Amino acid sequence: MPTAATEQRPGKGGIRGAAKRVVEHASSLAKLQLELAAVELKRKVAPFAIAIGLAIGAVIFGLLMLGFLFATVAAAFATFLPTWLALLLVSGILFAVTATLGALALHRAKTVSTPLPDQAIHEAKLTREALRR
Repeated sequence: MPTAATEQRPGKGGIRGAAKRVVEHASSLAKLQLELAAVELKRKVAPFAIAIGLAIGAVIFGLLMLGFLFATVAAAFATFLPTWLALLLVSGILFAVTATLGALALHRAKTVSTPLPDQAIHEAKLTREALRR
């Protein structure tokens, strides 16, 4: 049976030593779970960043396409020379680029998962359950 003298001796450990080790282990476990969550978030956010970049590219090219479309209409009204055909061709090319970037952004956005640290959350739940026992 442990007594007050055996519990306080540092060499034998005792309840205080065990409690200190439990706190240290819980602290290091929490730090590791935070690191896992950070790594997981970085890995999952990168595809969203690519999809956002592609969407921004699609918006920029869409605005350029709209500008060229208006220039085409203006050229068509101003003169019925082949110049408007060239401007219309450029508008068509910009539309194709815009549609391609938009489709790529949409595809990327659909294929990525939610940016939640699933593994870290699962580990935290397991740790909480283990500590409750």
